[in-house]
Amino acid sequence: MKRRELIKGLTFLPLAGAIAGSTETAMGAANEFITPVLPDGPLTPGPQIFQSIGVEPVINCRGTFTIIGGSIELPEVRAAMDSASRHFVQMDELADAVGKRLAELTGAKWGMVTAGCAAALKMATAACVAGGNPEKLHQIPDLSGLDKTEVIIPAGSFSAYDFAIQNIGVKIIRVETIEELKDALGPKTAMIKLSGGNLVPGPMSLEVIAAIAKPLNIPILADAAAEILTIPNVHLKNGATMVAYSGGKAICGPQCAGLLLGPKNILMSAWQASSPHHGPGRDNKVGREETLGMLAAVETWVKMDHAAREKNWMTWVNAIAKRVSGIESIKTTIREPEGINNRSASLSISWDPEKLHLSSAELIQELISSKPRITVGGGRSTDPGMASISINASQMQPGQDKIVGDKIFELLSKKRSPKVETAMKAPGSKIGGRWDLEIDYFSSKSDHILYLEQDGNWLKGIHKTDFSVREISGSIEGNEVKFLSPGRRPAVSYTFAGTISGDTITGKIDMGEFLPANFSGKKNTKDPDRIPIVFPEGRPMGN
Repeated sequence: MKRRELIKGLTFLPLAGAIAGSTETAMGAANEFITPVLPDGPLTPGPQIFQSIGVEPVINCRGTFTIIGGSIELPEVRAAMDSASRHFVQMDELADAVGKRLAELTGAKWGMVTAGCAAALKMATAACVAGGNPEKLHQIPDLSGLDKTEVIIPAGSFSAYDFAIQNIGVKIIRVETIEELKDALGPKTAMIKLSGGNLVPGPMSLEVIAAIAKPLNIPILADAAAEILTIPNVHLKNGATMVAYSGGKAICGPQCAGLLLGPKNILMSAWQASSPHHGPGRDNKVGREETLGMLAAVETWVKMDHAAREKNWMTWVNAIAKRVSGIESIKTTIREPEGINNRSASLSISWDPEKLHLSSAELIQELISSKPRITVGGGRSTDPGMASISINASQMQPGQDKIVGDKIFELLSKKRSPKVETAMKAPGSKIGGRWDLEIDYFSSKSDHILYLEQDGNWLKGIHKTDFSVREISGSIEGNEVKFLSPGRRPAVSYTFAGTISGDTITGKIDMGEFLPANFSGKKNTKDPDRIPIVFPEGRPMGN
């Protein structure tokens, strides 16, 4: 029998009767006691699982950044995910039960587990555009003929995560003032998205915007990705229609899960748009494991002793501060947890770089380059001329305060020679003018243009990319060139390092989170056309 015919036949079987009850019970019981079989290969589950494939993990003193794994899942989350992985379930039935339970736990009208907070933004947008109509849903991202096609985002809420909303095909309308927001509202408005500065008191706060949007029946989505889960929910109370959270940040649920809270009718439309249903959200699959793992995280959150948890954080940062306090010129500042966004105890360690012969960037690099690898934040010392780092305790684990304190003490107390300032090498070339570059990405190439001005060792000019024109600055020593073409997030920043050889240049580009690329180029020595310019004496007489 062909696969399609088999599936067609199975659709007529009642779910409960697809497997005989006694067999199902026996299989379920057996699954609970299956002894895991370790893979036969380099991968070795256990404390050294990452090292077994050549990857060195890090001790996280930065916070819930996705690039380093977000958060450590709670034991209750791991247990729920393991149990869920041993059984099959009809996903619509699971979503309905979880939605109801999330409502009971959070006080919201309904809840939905998504494939991360960005997926929650995307699914909420799809819900507001299609309204549960599958024919409209299947038009996404071509919204021609649909009535709800615009999303308004005020200043203070612009972010790189707006791409999740744009994926639905909506037109993003960015507004700077309440007057601009009022003018932008109309029959095409699908929703308003708020985050960051618009979720705190101010002239364009959630409360102010809700007073304008609610009478027009325009939904408001609050992006609270890195916030703690407040019960009753502060944003729903202040006028948001929906609120989205990351599962893998403060709540310490599955890293690949998110939470969307709000009215059942809109959230059911969001669920309809998401996997396992075939539509624009099929690529944002959330499994039964993540679904119950996220529910377990919320179940645990509501009964967690948060005061005890934060007391541990304070104990750890105090221990680290005490460990390093005897070093020359060291100053430490401890901050207690406050607010709801990225809530954590933190420690700032600052020092005189002239006395310790060590900069902030150098210490950060040494901490991440040696074993055990420790990632910390760059500090912001209030004392001019002082170097500093910051430690976020929210994702530290028991015992790591001693490891971190000892390592920082070792590196800060290390005897170092004063840095000898060396003169820059004289430029080996005059490189002012136009350069035509070819950027070699992983699987494509692109043409960029540089217009450089040279003043001895120093460079400045213009960088023309595929879609932007920005100022650049840099330097040349001998024939080695470095320059920075900064872009404000989410725009790409390019850091170039290359070698000049006559009228050619080759080198590498660092693009931050977008990984590296290579480039090559040639100086454009063609003289511009020299055509006399005639200024018109009168007005044109024709086209």
